Amino acid sequence: MNKFVKLYISWFKIGLFTFGGGYAMIPMIQKEVVDKHHWVTAEDILNYYAISQCTPGAIAVNLSTFIGGKIDGFLGALISTLGVITPSIIIISIIATFLSNFSSLEVVKHALAGIQIAVCVLMFGAVKNLFKTSIVDIPSLLICLVAFLLAYFTNIPTVLLVILAAIFGYVFYTYKNKFHSK
Repeated sequence: MNKFVKLYISWFKIGLFTFGGGYAMIPMIQKEVVDKHHWVTAEDILNYYAISQCTPGAIAVNLSTFIGGKIDGFLGALISTLGVITPSIIIISIIATFLSNFSSLEVVKHALAGIQIAVCVLMFGAVKNLFKTSIVDIPSLLICLVAFLLAYFTNIPTVLLVILAAIFGYVFYTYKNKFHSK
């Protein structure tokens, strides 16, 4: 089978069967691209995962792009990305088609209410994981707390809060490192 077909099918399976994104994807990616095909190492996956968390966009898409690029340059990145997003496009298209026809049904309204709750739970889990890995000391806790309070009680754009938090963190940790190195 052609290498690009294998690449597409592997990422299609990852996109189709991995729910929860982020951390939930790593075991399946490891199985497909490390254990089965030996395209990259486990260390490569962790490095690309770290980079994927720092870049805009869905982690699954970023990760597939980086790993595909390592495997076969631009074409590998493109094919991997298409493979991982195709299942979502198909599933969302099917749901959108039927949802517009059935959205007025009580059973659909109740199902959507349940889905909204489930999404909140998933988001809480993601925030909890981010909190555990990002809040490493008192200053990072203060930055997080101030950003949360400003986001909740003001109309400051989230992008501005991210920029301000980054600037404050940079200044604080740069000063702290210079102070401790003397």
